[in-house]
Parts: sequence; C-alpha cells; structure tokens
Amino acid sequence: MLGPLGPSGLAQADEGGTCRTLTFDMTPSDGLQMVIWIEDSDGNFIDTAFITRLTGSYGLGNRPGRMDFNSGYRWPYGRRISTFPIWAHRHGLSWPLVIFQDESDNNLSHSIDLSSNEQFYCKPLTETDEEWDTQTCASTVYTDKGKLSPTETSLYPPRIDVEYDQIKDDPSVLEYADSNPFDAVSNATPPGGQLFSYTWSVPDGFFPGNYVAWIEVSKERDQNDTYSVEAYPEPVGIPYAEYGVPYRGQPSVIYKVPFTVGTEPMVASTDAYAGYGDPDGLDGVIRPPDATIDTDLPGSGAARLLLTSDDGAMFRLRLSVSPLVSDTVAPGGVSDLSAEPFAQQVVLRFIAPGDDDQQGTPTSYQVRYVVGDEMTEDSFAAAREAGAAIAPMPAGSEHEITVSGLIPSTRYTIGIRALDECGNAGPLTTVGVLTPQPPAGAVDACFVATAAYGSKLAADVATLRRFRDVALRSHVTGELLVEAYYTIGPALAEVIAPSDLL
Repeated sequence: MLGPLGPSGLAQADEGGTCRTLTFDMTPSDGLQMVIWIEDSDGNFIDTAFITRLTGSYGLGNRPGRMDFNSGYRWPYGRRISTFPIWAHRHGLSWPLVIFQDESDNNLSHSIDLSSNEQFYCKPLTETDEEWDTQTCASTVYTDKGKLSPTETSLYPPRIDVEYDQIKDDPSVLEYADSNPFDAVSNATPPGGQLFSYTWSVPDGFFPGNYVAWIEVSKERDQNDTYSVEAYPEPVGIPYAEYGVPYRGQPSVIYKVPFTVGTEPMVASTDAYAGYGDPDGLDGVIRPPDATIDTDLPGSGAARLLLTSDDGAMFRLRLSVSPLVSDTVAPGGVSDLSAEPFAQQVVLRFIAPGDDDQQGTPTSYQVRYVVGDEMTEDSFAAAREAGAAIAPMPAGSEHEITVSGLIPSTRYTIGIRALDECGNAGPLTTVGVLTPQPPAGAVDACFVATAAYGSKLAADVATLRRFRDVALRSHVTGELLVEAYYTIGPALAEVIAPSDLL
C-alpha cells in the first residue's frame, strides 16, 4: 500500500454514483517523464495520482545496469534513479533491485542464453546506426530481463510487461508485475506543446481538508553550462562505451499547488517551479531554485512545463478540485473503429462516444492489445497497455491515434473503451489486425549474426563485423560477397531468429 490509500487511479463511483475529482492542466514540452502525487498539509504522503508509463510500467528507474550507462531511443539498460528522486524518497515503498543475470553491471552485451525476446525496448545503438535518426527498432530484439537481487533494494518499481521465457529468463521475473502497484495510474507520456488535462478520481478515505499536489518532471539530455556532458560524462573503461550518448543534464524539477477539499469547487495554480532534485538521485532533498537551472528556455529546466495562458490566467500547473458529483451513466462505446497496420505500429481511427452514453465528452480512454484473435471484457484488464495518448473530444468527434512498439508479421487484437470522471467504463470495442513484414532494408544490418546471437553487441557479432570491414571489404570479391549477404540476409534472419537451434 502507498501511504494510507494506495495507488488508486480512476476509482469507480460509490454505490450512490458520486465521486470527487482533481483535474490537472499543463502544457508539457517534448520527451518528459512526470509523476504527480498528493500529500496532506503536514507533508505526509497520501497517494500517487499519475506517473508516466516508462517509469511506472516499464521499469525505467529499476532496470539492470549501472545508472550512468549512455542512452538512446528506447534504450533498454541502466537504472535511472535520478528520474524522480523526490517522489522516490517520499512514497515509502521499496523493491528488490533488478540486476543482470550474470551480475556484470558494466556490460551492455549479454549472452543470447540469457536474453529473451523484447517487446518494448530497442537494442543499444551508436549515433552512426541508421535507426538512430529514424528512431525505429530492429524487427527482432533480445534483452536480458535481469533478476531480483536478494540483498539490494530500489525505490523504483520493476517493469510489468515481461512475457516470461522459462529457458532464458530468471524465475524472479515472474515477480516483477505482481510487485508493481502503479499500473492503474501509469499513462502515456503526453505530447509536447499541447494543453494536457488529466482527471483523477479521489479514492474513498480522502477526507475534507488541506492538501498539496506535487509534480516532478525530468528530461534526458537537458544539458546546460552547469549540467553539461563534461560535468556528467559517459562512462569510460567499460565494453561498448561508444554506444548511445550521455543523458544526464539538468536534474528533475518540481512544482507544487496547495489545495482544499471541501464542499465547494476550487481552482489553484502556479507559474513557477519550487526547486529541483538530486542530480545523482541519491536523496530526496528539494534544492531551492538557483541560477544553475534554466528558467527562460521553453522545454528546458524549470520551463519543462510550458507557460500557458487560459481564461486570462498564466500557469505551468493548474489544479481544479470538484465538489462531489453524481454520475451513474457510463460512457458509450466507440464506433467505426478501424486499424491501418504498419510493420511496427498501427494507426487506429474511431468516432468518440459521450461521457453519458453518447452525450458529452469522455474523461479518458484505455487502449490495450494482445497477440492473437481474442479479447474479452475479462481479459482486457490483463492486456498490454498501448501507451497511446488521447486528448478527449466531444461525442461524434473523429480520433486518430498510433499504437507503436509492435512486432512485424504478427496478429494483434486491440481494444479500446472510454471512461468518465467517476471511472465508469464504457463497453469494450475491439479490432483485429495483422502487421506486415518491414520494408526492405529496415531490419538489422548484421542480419544473420544478430538473429543467431540475439544482439549486435554480442562479442561474436563484433568479431564478424570486423572481419567484414577489414578482410572482405578490402577487395572486390569480398565486397560482392557482402552485397550478396545483404540481399539474402533479411530473409534468412527471419527464418532462424525464432529458433534457438537454428
């Protein structure tokens, strides 16, 4: 349990159909990690209301590997303990530390015998890799999912999305999801530059009184003169240090808004940050604002939440507290749901329902998917979150969203349902889709070797690349062999990748 209440997310309305809500408004910049929590007026932690999915569901703060590993697009390794150090030191929970199975904290390369199929993260890349600029994953990626340390602990939860491979994964992986309590309040990172509203239904036991809402915001590679690459460099003396780029820059910043829960509605806001966290994530002390943090560069430092003008007021974070409201009518079902598949993503289109059946505007949506042809109301709760941010619009509006991180040539069922402010859920609507093969040239350049060893960072793959570049590409015949390999390699890799024997 988290404080006296535990993470609740959008709680259902009580038996009388009443609920109370908090609505948070902000305009985030691109690429943020955010967490919102509530404390009482005495500073006692009450509840986590919102956390971005990368940390809340995919274990960003508690992954195997040293914390100062470089980073890149959907980078798979390195525990980012500097993401939310203030929240982490206040919530009162801890988990076993996730470590590599071979307990080699410094190495990005791990044996295929310990690396299972990866559904979310990509392989580590260098800035010269083609996928670096396109920000795409190879069609098949394997990673070491780690294991739980018997002695060390973390203030961050492990990932919840691992599909256990009994041959390659450590049995403790089965404990990851059960120990993570934040699934209900984990949400997709909101798009940058757009006004974002999040409504949280206050759980039972949240008594009238004075409270404080806190939001902690972090961003990779938010460097300035103080928090520079020189001040926080990439690790040296470790294997594959050339992969990725240094990610550490300005630390997490924090905003706070005091508010009152009572019989009347209220609105409170702030246009300034309250301080910042430990750059190394080692303590939960709030450092007061100072000149080391950027304040006038939109998207950076204290301006990660953009200054927003609405209804004549300027704010970076605004909080609206509702009185008790009654809502006994659930949202309607989405209509005209269709799916346009691509190799690693699907574009969904649908018509919005209402907050009360087909009237009004829903508060939020849940989008989940499974591999296969079946999804029911009962199985929807256990399905994988799609991570698609949806800005609700009135009933009858047309929505288009993208579900990414999928695997080519795979059949999925995607389900979506609407929620109202009291957490009442509308009926589930599903659509089936088959992702196609990736276009020619869109798979890993070390096709066969990477498929065999599971990672282009494997020592054997590196040896073969050096043989290619030094021995083969030094003469015409060798270059012809390399070109022939790139012609047949993708097809051959697809055949051998699923089979350990091949």
